Amino acid sequence: MNAEWLKAAIRTIQNNTLKMAILLLVGLSINCCSHSALGKEKTSAAEAVADLTDPAKLATLKGERAANPRLQKCVYWLAYAEEQGEKPEAVLDDAAKLNKTAGTPYAGFVRWGLLENLKIAKELGLLTPEGMAELRRGKSATITRGQYAGQEAEAGDVISESVCPELANQVMNLELLPASLNRVERDKVTDRARVFAKELYDAKLLSEEGWKRVVDAK
Repeated sequence: MNAEWLKAAIRTIQNNTLKMAILLLVGLSINCCSHSALGKEKTSAAEAVADLTDPAKLATLKGERAANPRLQKCVYWLAYAEEQGEKPEAVLDDAAKLNKTAGTPYAGFVRWGLLENLKIAKELGLLTPEGMAELRRGKSATITRGQYAGQEAEAGDVISESVCPELANQVMNLELLPASLNRVERDKVTDRARVFAKELYDAKLLSEEGWKRVVDAK
């Protein structure tokens, strides 16, 4: 009788142990899945970039240098997409379709400018985990490569908005620069800026008055 009882007790313990093991595995599986989901963005890169570069939304921005965080966020989304196996060029093409600028000169300049800024971000070593976290929030990431290591990479104007106010809050007119260079060259009109202004003028993205202001600037 005692032997039978002992056998029954062992079977009960074994069954309960198996049930507990199954429950534990299920719990671990759910936990892993939830962590995996948290690690992925809910918004697609194309959707985010489309929103950040939508000309109608840019036109409503208020405040000094209000578009700067948008450049940094765009760089984050392109870098994130590339990490996930997407081509940044394809992301930008899809973004232009979403905000209905596809096929326009505006979309072409945005595409070119953001790809250049992604290249700059790589060269300056901005795409570290810490840098990506800053860019995602629209903040300046710290440079980790080259002679400007330790400085922040700020969003600066290609054509100074003090010279050409109509280009204020235009993502296509922004580029990532080491802080020391950005502050020195902020109001300077370079030969490159003049070339860019002529391209914008020819594409009817810069008014005649704006073009003359750039030409006349020293």
